[in-house]
Amino acid sequence: MEITVGTVVFSKAGRDKRKMLLVIKTYGNYAYVCDGDLRKVDKPKKKKLIHLQRTNYTELIDPDNLTNSQVRGILDKYKPV
Repeated sequence: MEITVGTVVFSKAGRDKRKMLLVIKTYGNYAYVCDGDLRKVDKPKKKKLIHLQRTNYTELIDPDNLTNSQVRGILDKYKPV
């Protein structure tokens, strides 16, 4: 299972541990993630792939035209109850 653009992930390490995030870009062993709230689309967090827990949820997104409200909507859809 690979982490790709549009994958919903959980952070396993760092200040945002156990937080649900959306991958908006990948580069080598790193992914750029955001949540649309504290971590905005225009300033995503760079995290190592080993610090991310992949979920089975993937959305088709256009990273160039993605807004913070769209990210929040995607994450709310998959938020555990």
